[in-house]
Amino acid sequence: MTLYRERLVPSLWIYLATALVIPASLLVFAPINIFAGIICAAVLFGGSVVLLVGMAPVIEVTETTFIAGKASIPRTLLGAPETFTGSAATVQRGPKLDTRAWLCMRGWVDPVVKIPLEDPNDPTPYWLVSTRNPKGLSAALAL
Repeated sequence: MTLYRERLVPSLWIYLATALVIPASLLVFAPINIFAGIICAAVLFGGSVVLLVGMAPVIEVTETTFIAGKASIPRTLLGAPETFTGSAATVQRGPKLDTRAWLCMRGWVDPVVKIPLEDPNDPTPYWLVSTRNPKGLSAALAL
């Protein structure tokens, strides 16, 4: 049974920034053929949107497993999660980041949850995961 599920799709501003491929394509292809420029712009923008949505990682907590993107771990190996937002999240992603940590972060999602690992055989000290609902993810992990 799924206790928590979230897909880290990009924010609106990412799609707006990606839309800059439209005028760029038109500038390149308009001197050759305006119809080819319009088709190329539509295909490039559409393909970019499909890739952004399709490659967005899923954060999921089940009764036995925690899944963050392509990685999963039994919940029995997890410690108490900590939530960080705003400048505290920036510090966790920057100066306080342990290079051995496993990361599932997206630049368009500010809050992060730090989940320590309690496996003595694993050199990874913790997982740092982006989430739009840090309290919900922490609550699901604490169950």
